[in-house]
Parts: sequence; structure tokens; C-alpha cells
Amino acid sequence: MATNENRLNRINEELRKEISNIISFELKNPDATGLISVTKVKVTPDLKYAKVYVSILDSKNETKTVEALKKSAGFIRSMIAKSVNLRVTPELVFEKDDSLEYGMKIDSILKDLKKNTNG
Repeated sequence: MATNENRLNRINEELRKEISNIISFELKNPDATGLISVTKVKVTPDLKYAKVYVSILDSKNETKTVEALKKSAGFIRSMIAKSVNLRVTPELVFEKDDSLEYGMKIDSILKDLKKNTNG
């Protein structure tokens, strides 16, 4: 069972890198704005679906950006099919990853607390 999990982890990482490259260099959707980074990819064991977690910074409209990624999923998937050697190219499901934003918020709260206790 562990070997299958290792294989899935390798596929997740390979897809994460590839999708990042495609979003950065190939995607021409004007609604996808800001710094989009793929934080994690999780494929289902049957490789039919891949959940793609993206973190979006400095976007004009985050909701529009996520929608643009969802609309571009077919294009991104076809690019993956050409570059990643998998029997089945998974359907891509884009999800917004708030963990980076959450971490930055916590950071700023901690800074404020420090300022207030030292001042």
C-alpha cells in the first residue's frame, strides 16, 4: 500500500510543478490576476480527479481569478496531457487555499500584540 501512496505523492508533486508552470507561462486568461501559486495537488487514487489548491495574492478579484482557473481547467489539462506521462490525465478541480492568507493574518495580529505589550 505504501508504494501506491508514494506513487500518488510523486504524481501530486509532478502535477503541482506542471500546473504552476502552465498558469505562469501559458495561461492567457485576463481574469486570472495576481500572483497565483499552486500550493498543493491531491489526486484521487484512480487518477480521475486532481484537486488543485491555489493561493492568490494581489489579485484584482480573487473570485474572478478562481473562476478563470476553473474555466481554463480544460486547457490546463490538455497541456498536462502533453507533458506528464500518465495513462489518464485527471480532471482538475480548483480550490482556493487560504492557509497562506491565514498565516499572514496571524502574523500581523502577533506583531500588533508585540507592539502593544512593548509600548
